[in-house]
Amino acid sequence: MSFHDVRFPAKLSFGSVGGPERRTDIVTLTSGYEERNTPWAHSRRRYDAGIGLRSLDDIAALIAFFEARKGQMYGFRWKDWSDYKSCLPSDAVRHDDQVLGVGDGESVQFQLVKLYRSGAADYLRPITKPVAGTVRVGVQSDEQQEGVDYEIDLTTGIVTLSHPPVEGIVVTAGFEFDVPVRFDTDGIQTSVANFQAGEAPNVPVVELRV
Repeated sequence: MSFHDVRFPAKLSFGSVGGPERRTDIVTLTSGYEERNTPWAHSRRRYDAGIGLRSLDDIAALIAFFEARKGQMYGFRWKDWSDYKSCLPSDAVRHDDQVLGVGDGESVQFQLVKLYRSGAADYLRPITKPVAGTVRVGVQSDEQQEGVDYEIDLTTGIVTLSHPPVEGIVVTAGFEFDVPVRFDTDGIQTSVANFQAGEAPNVPVVELRV
């Protein structure tokens, strides 16, 4: 996949509008009841990068970033200010925020994930673009040292431990993360007059499956 490991300017994404979307197929039966199914195991996020623009310099930065990505050609990192931590937005990242898995005595690789729970239902989201310097890993509640006890692949979100945890040992992690996205358009239309009047360009961004 064509992907540039660079983040869209965070100050421009701040204030943007967007979030997760699902795809649900709904069939209404003759009885009036419904059958609902989804072909998607994971949600997909969409954003509008134009909402966060506040000055002509912001527009210049947007155009430079857009041109460097060649429109929809190359993906990039996006900071979702409403959901970028393994913990609550008001909390500090801890090494035991999320459970990555349980040791079996052989496995050393564990995918970063974030659990979303409401009532008895939950959703486990794979995290593939952690932010450098923010990942903290724990094994059976003991925090590990990066570079000694584990390595983190910032392009996949896979944690590799130096030794396989014995059977039943819980592996945890805390982190900040970005969303892999691309522009959902090959054209950006801007107007200095409209922007000075308070109208921001529409710049759709969509999450990539990686």
